[in-house]
Amino acid sequence: MKLDAIIIQNFRGFQRRTIIPVSSITTFVGRNDAGKSSILDALGAFFEHSLCKPDHSDACVHPDDSGEMRVGCVFTDLPESITLDSSVQTTLQDEFLFNAEGKLEIHKVWQLNDGKISRLKTLIVANHPTADGFSDLLQQKRPALQKLVRELGVEALSNMNSNPSLRSAIWQACPDLEISEVEIQIDKEDAKTIGDQIARHYPAYALFRADRPSTDEDAEVQDPLKVAIQQAISELETELETIKTTVRTRAMEVAERTLAKLHDFDPALAETLEPNFSKAMKWDSLFKLSLDSDDGISINKRGSGTRRLVLFSFFRAEAERIRQQDGKANIIYAIEEPETAQHPSNQRKVIEALISIAETDGCQVILTTHVPGLAGLAPAEGIRHVRRTNAQSREVLLASDENLHEVARELGVLPDKRAQVIVCVEGPTDIQFLRRISRLLHGEDPTLPDMENDPRIALILLGGSTLKQWVNEHLLQNLNLPEIHIYDSDVSDYADSAAQVNARGDGSTAFITQKREIENYLHADAIEEAFNGHTQQPVRIALTDQMDVEVEIKTLLGQGKVNRRSLKSWLNEDAADKMTIERLDERNAKTEILSWLQAVSNHLS
Repeated sequence: MKLDAIIIQNFRGFQRRTIIPVSSITTFVGRNDAGKSSILDALGAFFEHSLCKPDHSDACVHPDDSGEMRVGCVFTDLPESITLDSSVQTTLQDEFLFNAEGKLEIHKVWQLNDGKISRLKTLIVANHPTADGFSDLLQQKRPALQKLVRELGVEALSNMNSNPSLRSAIWQACPDLEISEVEIQIDKEDAKTIGDQIARHYPAYALFRADRPSTDEDAEVQDPLKVAIQQAISELETELETIKTTVRTRAMEVAERTLAKLHDFDPALAETLEPNFSKAMKWDSLFKLSLDSDDGISINKRGSGTRRLVLFSFFRAEAERIRQQDGKANIIYAIEEPETAQHPSNQRKVIEALISIAETDGCQVILTTHVPGLAGLAPAEGIRHVRRTNAQSREVLLASDENLHEVARELGVLPDKRAQVIVCVEGPTDIQFLRRISRLLHGEDPTLPDMENDPRIALILLGGSTLKQWVNEHLLQNLNLPEIHIYDSDVSDYADSAAQVNARGDGSTAFITQKREIENYLHADAIEEAFNGHTQQPVRIALTDQMDVEVEIKTLLGQGKVNRRSLKSWLNEDAADKMTIERLDERNAKTEILSWLQAVSNHLS
């Protein structure tokens, strides 16, 4: 399942029912105490995260008239079927459990009574039969369903030992089911079986808070390390059992000799004593794993930013382990203020790493931040502006030109007035390639631009954008700055676009790549090294200038993703990192790429 939207009502500062769409990477921005963290905790309450057990303090101080606290999730990418027992399958559609949009909408509801919250109820909001006698079949047990099937005379339409089949036959017998939106409780009666099965498909929810210690004693650090120790012990079980037997034998020999000598002094005492070798040997308690630098300094003694990066890495490792262990197909990484204690250069690396995670199959990332640098790097379409409407409630605004303008103003994301030239490319992976290759060539010739760190260069995506790029675009569109366009040659229409740019007469230049796509400028050795250890077979291809590199690798591996990441991500990041000057020369790529960079450099002063 993939999270599509969050619904919050009477949870902390969110009084009115608030529906928040979610994308692959969603960034909640806003002032301190606007309610960003409350959204993550609300999700934690829904997914029953150990850090987010709701209590009366989570209820809105000024609730609305509904008398309930509610957190809901809307899901897409739903399972084709759910198994109710070892042999019976059904579908969400057959059970009329989709909402009006054809999505799965589940709410967790707590009643509010005199400042207390009551026991949780789990509801599905669905377009469901409401006709008299046909509306509560999910709660009916098998004998009641069988009786109704017989009364309706539709035994021939059903398997009398299958509840889904019985319900289907009953619904087919109704001339008008009067389908309407209702709330169905799925944590009681026979519906509980369906509720339990649906819950098994929930994405894993991994929450990383900002206000926490960051030492190697943290649970997120210790848990994966303990797992590593346990795995090692399980692999050495035979050897350890031999050691245990040897130790026991020798210890018992010492004990028996001791009792023999004691018998000489006090036979009565010696006869009351008996050697007893404890069998309860917990090998994992004998070992402790920690992280020390190569100079022997413990991670606990390092700077807070370094400790937090290490802790965040452990958090990711543990979350992925839990997802695999529980058989979850999807995972949601909820990270509160990832910029905490990080240098601005590291903030960019963190957000780029998270964007890469969000591009991984089955992964979603939800962030909160109020730092301009981090917010500026977040994908614009996923930005959600959280703000107070009054003392009682909050609202969440979606990305739009008007809202992004307000976000930029409120956070202080300012246009970079140092820009002297705009470089336009097709997609985010093209930017990753150009950053790495320009850095490589800049290292050989410092007169060439380093696109990763030069503020005079504004990199603009022709498709999609970040908040920073949105800000820059709105500044730059009226400044008549020269533009350098780089288009792949695999799309014939790009030739006309390039011709129009080159005809402007304002110093702008458009390039059509001589090779098919950006990926064709890589070297086969760099590609093989990037995938080494991540695939069962080596990714060795006979690279040519006009082949579709992504399709070639997909055909070789029989899959379009590796470790749930897109192949383009592997190529333009990991493989590009493996490129050298010599490899550029071997691919006859250096001269052409130098022409792009020189065109950019010509407009820098």
